[in-house]
Amino acid sequence: MLIDTTIPLRWRDLDAYNHVNNSLFLSFLEEARIQWFESFPAPWRCAEYEPILAAANINFRRPILYPETLRVRLATERIGRSSLTVAHRITAAGDSDILYSDGNTVLVWISPADGRPVPLPEVVRRVAEASD
Repeated sequence: MLIDTTIPLRWRDLDAYNHVNNSLFLSFLEEARIQWFESFPAPWRCAEYEPILAAANINFRRPILYPETLRVRLATERIGRSSLTVAHRITAAGDSDILYSDGNTVLVWISPADGRPVPLPEVVRRVAEASD
């Protein structure tokens, strides 16, 4: 497990249908990723490299209704030369059998100067392998 965190749902997360809009699932995943990155023992981005979200696969299993606290879990799925595929699950914090979504995202580390892929930073590789 890369990270297992909780995110409280906000009233403003609801849409006109009175449930969380599907686009916000990406925001919940982003919040969990940033929390994970911030736990690293060394920088995960700098002038030479930074991550971008290259792909996202989200299987929407059921609507999220207010009020709710979410549990977001990220896990290593695949470690590549310049990329990391991260599996995810979003469940109810109080009941992990209530699955709201699952899937994966692909992060690619690039050079900010030219946008081309660079080798996965050693700190990212070490942390991802340790949780594999």
